[in-house]
Order: sequence, then structure tokens, then C-alpha cells
Amino acid sequence: MNTPSDTPGQNKSRGALVFAAVIIGLFFVGLMGLLAYGVKQSGRADREALPSPLIGKPAPAFDLPLLHDPATRIDNADLAGAPYVMNVWGSWCPECRVEHPVLTKFALTKRVRFIGYNLKDERGEALRWLEQFGNPYMLVIADEDGRAAIDWGIYGAPETFLVDGKGVVRWKHVGAVTDEIIANELLPALEKAEAQR
Repeated sequence: MNTPSDTPGQNKSRGALVFAAVIIGLFFVGLMGLLAYGVKQSGRADREALPSPLIGKPAPAFDLPLLHDPATRIDNADLAGAPYVMNVWGSWCPECRVEHPVLTKFALTKRVRFIGYNLKDERGEALRWLEQFGNPYMLVIADEDGRAAIDWGIYGAPETFLVDGKGVVRWKHVGAVTDEIIANELLPALEKAEAQR
């Protein structure tokens, strides 16, 4: 309601102030909602996981030499027929040392074929690393220049993949694997892959 002292210019400026206050209030409420969502998501264990576009698709073709025998090459066909876990590692990778005892313990169960994927490493350094920390792998393929890794979407180490017997990628984990990740993610994915034969 206008008072006798209000002028049309004052009414317009009050209206503009109220409109601006409403817009600012809505922006603030939206920002608080976005922050609350971010805080909620930051509590998720997989908050740093990058969804892989490979899940449910055939593993990329590769043809790489064995680390221990560079004259022998391995490709997808050599690994077909049964599931395998492929662990990407490098002697230059600190997190690979962290996960190595966990992977060694898992490999000893012989639950699934366990393949090493040595990424961007000098052959001598990689062999020394395995000699020092132990070799849990059934075989180790070497991608010295990292070109094949691009097709897999590998951007570092460690990364771990599960590929089923038909050559389809069923699971991927970026970062160090823990006992909990094996129990809660890898083994259920392996059981599901085996059930779909």
C-alpha cells in the first residue's frame, strides 16, 4: 500500500530491491543445495572412481611382448577362454608397492588368472622390482611406450581390470586394491562373470 509520501520512482526502486533480494535468495539456496550434495558425495568410498566406458564391452585389442621374454608376444586371443584380472603397475609407482602384498595374497588363491601389465617402465627396472617385491603374476606383458594403454583408458598406475572368458571387460578399479575391494567388488564381479558363461 502506498503512503502519501511514496513517489512512483520510489515504488519502482523498492520493487527492484525486492526482486533482487528474491533472486539472491534463490541463488543462495541453490548454492547451499549444491554444496550439501558435494559433501554427501565426498563421503562415498568410490568418489574418485572414474566410470570406464569399457565396462560391458570387448577388451581393446593388444599385441605386447612378455616382460621376461620380449621375443614372445601376447595378444587378446592368448588370454581368451577364461576370466583374468589384469593389474597395471610400474616400478616408478609408489601406490603399486602399497597394493602389491594384497595382490600377492590374492594371486596365491589361484581363484583367477592374474596378469601383470607393466606400464612405461624400463625392462631392467621392472625385473628388479619384481625380484625385490615378488612376482604374483602368471605372466607380465610390457607396454614400454604406453601406446596400448590409451585404448584401455589407462592413465596411470595402479589400475586393475577384470576381463571375462569371452574377452569382455567386467570391472575396473583405479588406485590401490585393498582386501575390502577384492572382497566387496572384484570377487562379486568375478562370480557374476563366471555365471554368465
